[in-house]
Amino acid sequence: MNIYEYQAKELFRKHGIPVPEGSVIESPPDAKSIYERFGRKVVVKAQVHAGGRGKAGGVKLASTPDEAVTAAKAIIGMKIKDLTVKKVLVEEALAIDKEFYLGVVLDRERAQNVIMVSSQGGMDIEEVAEKTPEAICKATLHPLLELQEYQVKNLIYSLKLSDAERCQLAALIRKLYRFYCDIDATLVEINPLVLSGASFIAADGKVTIDDNALFRHKDFEGLFDVADDDPLEREAHQKGLAYVHLGGNIGIIGNGAGLVMGTLDTVKQEGGAPANFLDIGGGASASVMKSSLEIVLSDPQVKGIFINIFGGITRCDEVAKGIVGVMKESALKMPLVIKLCGTREEEGRAILKEAQLEPVTEVREGARKIVALVGAGSRG
Repeated sequence: MNIYEYQAKELFRKHGIPVPEGSVIESPPDAKSIYERFGRKVVVKAQVHAGGRGKAGGVKLASTPDEAVTAAKAIIGMKIKDLTVKKVLVEEALAIDKEFYLGVVLDRERAQNVIMVSSQGGMDIEEVAEKTPEAICKATLHPLLELQEYQVKNLIYSLKLSDAERCQLAALIRKLYRFYCDIDATLVEINPLVLSGASFIAADGKVTIDDNALFRHKDFEGLFDVADDDPLEREAHQKGLAYVHLGGNIGIIGNGAGLVMGTLDTVKQEGGAPANFLDIGGGASASVMKSSLEIVLSDPQVKGIFINIFGGITRCDEVAKGIVGVMKESALKMPLVIKLCGTREEEGRAILKEAQLEPVTEVREGARKIVALVGAGSRG
């Protein structure tokens, strides 16, 4: 779960991580009162789940109340990476002496957390890693051990700081890592981390929380804003389905993440463009199958569907009932290719045959058939 910058900063503040003062608004005229509260230059920042806001014009400085209102008007309603900005953060502008990068991220390949610091703050960390990798200092943490003092020292001594600044940054690193662990994050990023006078301040913040851990954080429910979520993904999530929108024209439905990914690959190898990943899970009922088909059919780009079921605890006859139910309700006309194998396979095939559907027996055969049917615009 991604959260907005202003939400990340609210969490930072609660955990003792310094942030600028600011407020979120959805109406441009409100920027005037916020400016007047500070009585000095402010920065107006688009709140959207996308990077590159500054380059897209989504971050503007304002030196007067009227400029703050003008900046808010220019940003609210604009699109950044196809996402519409609906709110902005208006906060005090910082006097910047130095900029740094500080982040904690989950390294999935190593199954370990990594803390990173760099003197090149305010830049894309990916760009820094590519052009000047020596400018990034990392500490890889053993999953069963706490952050060690020698790791903190290695991180801070990679930067040109005074003793007082090193002590302050060391304390901030410890707080940030504790924060990362406490909220079950997979990413916490401060870029830039600003040294302003004698203080380190999180001028920006990005936080991603592990969806699988949200049951431990009921207080985070209000942080999730569906405004930036893909509407199909949002609807699927509400129905308890594992769905990812991919943008092609062949809908893919299967049971089990591995099976679905293999089906995606096979369709791609046969020259098709998968429209989605949709895993109905184990033990799916006819109603779950029906809901899955309805989600895929809601995508206007979909011109055909390939359903690949390997029945274990999932019964093929239940899957077939769900498919036939949708066909009866929606008069489905687009190409539909089905592969059933496993539990109650014969019963499922019989149900499909009654609906004049002949399932295939091999995945590659099915992939080749749906690609050909979509290209021909006919029904299988």
